[in-house]
Amino acid sequence: MTQQQTNEEETMHAGNPADPAQATESAETGGENDQNEGQEEAGAEEAPEGNGQQENAEDPAVWRDKYLRLYAEFDNFRKRTMRERGELVRSAGREVTESLLPVLDDFERAMAASEGQDLEQLREGYELIGQKMRGILEARGLQRMEAKGAEFDTDLHEAITQIPAPEPQMIGKVVDVVEPGYKLHDTVLRFAKVVVGH
Repeated sequence: MTQQQTNEEETMHAGNPADPAQATESAETGGENDQNEGQEEAGAEEAPEGNGQQENAEDPAVWRDKYLRLYAEFDNFRKRTMRERGELVRSAGREVTESLLPVLDDFERAMAASEGQDLEQLREGYELIGQKMRGILEARGLQRMEAKGAEFDTDLHEAITQIPAPEPQMIGKVVDVVEPGYKLHDTVLRFAKVVVGH
């Protein structure tokens, strides 16, 4: 065998992929490299996510910011509610006051025209004004409580004094009304001041 043929055989054995020893060695080396690369990539992907969760969970600045925002929202809600409630009370008072202005005008006209009129005309004029005012208030839920002759009730009446009952059946009942009581939508607005028989 010549020197040239020996070199050609060695070259063929070195580059032959079918050589079992060389193939096994190459596979082991490549597998280890692939496994190492996969572990490095997985570690690189998991590291930032874990650090971010830990930072968000333990960072006091994040919780402080959330707390301040929530407190500001609640404070704004409280102020807005108080402002709306005040506006509601003022608007309700304005409505009643505006409805009573015609009654005030009638009183002023009656006072201006009172000279030269007799007492009967004045009385009729004031009765009309009173009826007008009563109608305005009753349209808004005001009710006058009729107490005379009724059983004395501490939920409705306020006893001013007691007097001997003029009749036996008037014992424990309202004999006279000093100041009438009123209800507003079935709620006592003012207790009736009464005299009770005993």
